[in-house]
Formats: sequence, C-alpha cells, structure tokens
Amino acid sequence: MNRQQLLLRQFYDVMERERRYMVAEVVKVGGLMPLLMKQRNKQKWSAQDKRELMLHLRHLRHVSPYIAVLVLPGGFAALPVLAWWLDRRRGRRPMAGSQASS
Repeated sequence: MNRQQLLLRQFYDVMERERRYMVAEVVKVGGLMPLLMKQRNKQKWSAQDKRELMLHLRHLRHVSPYIAVLVLPGGFAALPVLAWWLDRRRGRRPMAGSQASS
C-alpha cells in the first residue's frame, strides 16, 4: 500500500469512528423534542422531566462542536481536524524517541 492510499485509509477510518460517535450521541437525545414541547403545550415539567432534559443537554454538549463544524461551509472536510483537536489523549502521548526519566 503506498503512502497516499495509507493516508486516505486513515482519513476514512477517522471519519467512520467520528460518525459512529455522533450517531451514538444523537441517539441518546432521542426523547428531547417531546420534553421541550411540553412547555409549549402548556404542560408543566415534572422533576423527572427536568432531570431528563439536563441529561439530554449534557449529551448535546458533546456533539455541538461537530454540529457547528458541519453547518459551516466546508465543514465536512474539517471534521478530521476537529476530531484531532478534540482528542483528549493527544496531550498525554509521549514524544517519539523520548524516554521517561525515572
């Protein structure tokens, strides 16, 4: 496999991983709209409804950077860059060739 094919394969792998992540997060907020419509339909939110609403908003918080990038022009092409930037592990990875001092 040449270098270009390898880079393209890695690109598609990252896109697939991020797609699966987004789908999983969006599925978690599946009941959000009926909860939001309760107030509009002159119904009161119960304590359980409020807890569910907060849970849904927490799930949306994790997906919102992706949604913002996808809405912007050319955003789909920037998704792998966003995935790299959001990767919390990148700051903890050791530098190549460096050894930890004991």
